[in-house]
Amino acid sequence: MGKLEVKEFNTDVLIIGGGTAGCFAAITLGGEKDLKVIIAEKADIKRSGCLAAGVNAINAYITKGYKPEDYVEYARQDAEGIIRNDLAISAARRFNKVTADLEKFGLVILKDENGEYVARGKRNIKINGENIKPILAEQVRKSENVTVLNRVNITDLITDGSEVKGAVGFSVTENEAYVIRAGAVLIATGGAAGLYRSNNPGFSRHKMWYPPFNTGAGYAMGIRAGAEMTTFEMRFVALRCKDTIAPTGTIAQGVRAPQVNASGEVYETKYGLKTSERIYGTVMENRRGAGPCYLETKGIAKESGDSLLRAYLNMAPAQTLKWIESGKRPEEQNVEIEGTEPYVVGGHTASGYWVDTGRETTVKGLFAAGDVAGGFPQKYVTGALAEGEIAAESIIKRLKNRIVRNPDSGFDEKALEILKGYEKALDDKSESLYSYEDIEEAMQKVMDTYAGGISAGYGYNEKQLLAAGERIDKLSVLAEGLKAENMHELLFLYEIRERITVCRSLIAHLLARKETRWHVFGENLDHPDKDKNFEKYVNSRLSNGEIEIILRDLVTGETYEHEASEVS
Repeated sequence: MGKLEVKEFNTDVLIIGGGTAGCFAAITLGGEKDLKVIIAEKADIKRSGCLAAGVNAINAYITKGYKPEDYVEYARQDAEGIIRNDLAISAARRFNKVTADLEKFGLVILKDENGEYVARGKRNIKINGENIKPILAEQVRKSENVTVLNRVNITDLITDGSEVKGAVGFSVTENEAYVIRAGAVLIATGGAAGLYRSNNPGFSRHKMWYPPFNTGAGYAMGIRAGAEMTTFEMRFVALRCKDTIAPTGTIAQGVRAPQVNASGEVYETKYGLKTSERIYGTVMENRRGAGPCYLETKGIAKESGDSLLRAYLNMAPAQTLKWIESGKRPEEQNVEIEGTEPYVVGGHTASGYWVDTGRETTVKGLFAAGDVAGGFPQKYVTGALAEGEIAAESIIKRLKNRIVRNPDSGFDEKALEILKGYEKALDDKSESLYSYEDIEEAMQKVMDTYAGGISAGYGYNEKQLLAAGERIDKLSVLAEGLKAENMHELLFLYEIRERITVCRSLIAHLLARKETRWHVFGENLDHPDKDKNFEKYVNSRLSNGEIEIILRDLVTGETYEHEASEVS
């Protein structure tokens, strides 16, 4: 393809990822007219990230009679104590404020006859959220000091010792590369899907709970830059409607449908009602031959059935179509459920960057928000919005105080090495034995078999994890030799490398937590019980090519600052 056309930018703030957190951070920064802001998004911010298809509820909201501390306590109990108190309370105190902002932007929030928001459970409110992402994107576009680079995939951070100086990426459609110098960088790329073999095979393999385009890119570039990560071993496995992988919360909370086995016995109370326990119960009932398992909707009122049909059209139309194609409405049949493959995601569990209360990582000037930020599980949409706002405010303070060193004298040389990597993959015409799809399939098989995937009933032991690590390391070498015919294939090539990088860290974390604190999420067969010695965060940092494990004490206060020893 020849040399790539290199486009260079200088900005005050670079936001990598234009999803929920990234957009809201840009909206916040848009109020600072003297700051230049760039969002780099590999898709288009109008329909990117977890909210691309919409959502029908705000799942983290402080309803009447409750306070932010109640939400933090709920999240703490659900996570069996592994939660950053400072991160949770600072976000929870903003849930209602950012929700009000969304309504002001044009989001329709359902209200009752008294003008009060319609609650869906203790911590949820109902919305008409099919267009929530376009609403956020429109607000970003109104900010004159924010430039959006759609279809630009960032692959690498450039750091000077312990401080970030910018990033490098490429267009997914044009023969172009991007070199961006920045005073501060916010990672808002989301978590990692596609590490494990999914529920559905072949053509339908990307019909999954989490967006298949979220590959862990933000994690991977931070890992390579030496940032400290936390709690990858707290994987997330979603309980979903079978085949369609549609959400179950709308049914469970919306019409109060219990989980039942094939005999109609309610089993959820036997195993527990925490997020991981609901999936664990389903796994165990199937294992003992009592499946299939269902959400019991048969017999609900016709009005409730109508409500479900409409609700799923807003976010997962495949489920509504399945009801229609079967010839039976929701009130005429139960909904079969199953667990998904595991994901690494900081919005539902606590996996991600180790950040301070202001959401700065251990790399100076590098911030993280939303699913890519660790420490605060059950943050959902409003948590991502809140973290985007908090990170933006911290960045504003940093830049106004001019806590930025002069540009790195080696920046251009580092950027050039990355650009050479792009061109090598594009220009190498030698025959390759493997495609990126081959490597991806092999990686997913390894993780599924040896690192606690669906086929293994989500369980793993030390010998299996060591075997997984050896095989993933070999795949990492093969992935470095992959070639691309065009810019779109170059995207796929880097995505598989990102996933492999995340797999390596995930395996190290699974090995390090020698207990089972969360069934299914971290089902350690060598250590089937909880251990008080692991009431700690399992953190990691890549150093000289090796993953170093760091155990940190729980943070119980409302503020946390990195110690000098934590900064890379």
